[in-house]
Amino acid sequence: MDERTNITLTDEQRLDWLRLIRSENVGPRTFASLLQRYGSARAALNALPDLARRGGSARAIRVCPRADAEREIEAAQKFGAQFIAACEAAYPFRLAQIDTAPPLIALRGSIATLARPMIAIVGSRNASAAGLKFTERLAHDLGAAGFVIASGLARGIDAAAHRASLGTGTVAALAGGQDRIYPPEHQSLLLAILREGAAISEMPFGWEPRARDFPRRNRIISGLALGVVIVEAAQRSGSLITARMALEQGREVFAVPGSPLDPRHEGTNGLLKQGATLVTQAEDVIAVLEPMLDPIFGPLRQTPMREPEPEGAPPAGEPDTDARGRIIALLSSTPVGLDDLTRMSGTPPGIVRTILMELELAGRIGWHGGDRVSLA
Repeated sequence: MDERTNITLTDEQRLDWLRLIRSENVGPRTFASLLQRYGSARAALNALPDLARRGGSARAIRVCPRADAEREIEAAQKFGAQFIAACEAAYPFRLAQIDTAPPLIALRGSIATLARPMIAIVGSRNASAAGLKFTERLAHDLGAAGFVIASGLARGIDAAAHRASLGTGTVAALAGGQDRIYPPEHQSLLLAILREGAAISEMPFGWEPRARDFPRRNRIISGLALGVVIVEAAQRSGSLITARMALEQGREVFAVPGSPLDPRHEGTNGLLKQGATLVTQAEDVIAVLEPMLDPIFGPLRQTPMREPEPEGAPPAGEPDTDARGRIIALLSSTPVGLDDLTRMSGTPPGIVRTILMELELAGRIGWHGGDRVSLA
């Protein structure tokens, strides 16, 4: 039996989780490390100032005040949204398995939609008429086959995928807060999505999406799904970022072929050369994903992010000055894999992760795909 089904955060624990993820320099990866090390979000909150100081921060880290978190929860409730934690059964199963799963998502719409198998469809904002027509047919047929369609509410291919699956279920992953829809003209589309589907966001209420927030959203789109279909994509596009993230997450990648004379197909044709599954109809996607459904949507595996009872698990051994020095000396602006860093430093993996957690809280490092890290 999946242990997540027995976990429901109390109101106080949910507040602590929100405070922790809203604190300075705490991202999803660091949140998971803190929870694993300290046993509860509250204990981690108490440890943040000392951890940042040990990581070399020149000033006190900003810990999210309780009042700020209370205001955000109140705003969510007034907006018809609820916060779901990664340790809870209602959290999307596939998303909970990725390394950078959002600890909390704000949800509007149908929770039941999140429990169904999903396929992501993304593509060009400046889509061709042929691309839009194919997307509508593909999303409709996949929805009729029982799949929920996940996408990013963007113009072009995303919007076409959502519209074609309104009656069968679709999930929109948002780049901003639940009350800051982008693009603004898709507000009515989102309201239609919420009738049978859902919208999720990891960003705070009131957050206006910026350019760097869209790749963050893209990892959620691919994380939700069994596979990602790219319909149209130029050589440098957000859709190819989604495809790369899908591969890093172990998802299937599908691509729709197109004319080599159309720049909107350069990216998808390139994916096909690299081994993506060619798609000309819904059956091409279903044939690959259908065998995966039983093992995935049978008994769920336990997520590593959980708030145990009783709270306050003792932290693991503390790193010493020599270990910190070895790790920092090996870091540079070039990303290095966590396994390589552990091997080259001769330091136990748990100690390496603790040092990297301290450095991240101090704002001195950044994470990249494939569990790689570099100096900020």
